[in-house]
Amino acid sequence: MTSDDEQLLHARVYGTDPDDPDKGPRPGCEYVALVGGPLDGLLLDVTGWTAGDREGGSALITEQGRYGPGGRALYEPRPGVPDRWDWCGDTP
Repeated sequence: MTSDDEQLLHARVYGTDPDDPDKGPRPGCEYVALVGGPLDGLLLDVTGWTAGDREGGSALITEQGRYGPGGRALYEPRPGVPDRWDWCGDTP
């Protein structure tokens, strides 16, 4: 197991309940790592997403971005590294 793999095992999953004692990845699910921006270091559960869904990236709700509560952080797949999504800006 590489150090990147070990980090993913201990990372928090985007959207988990703050009171959930187990905020990490769950067996049988597929995740991408969010890199940069306000959600850096979190995992996004993409279980069941089609290749087309993943290709478009995602606008994820966050209170920590440029637009505060209700704003969204934009992430898109890193070319050639589909399990890493890079931050590309914020939107209201």
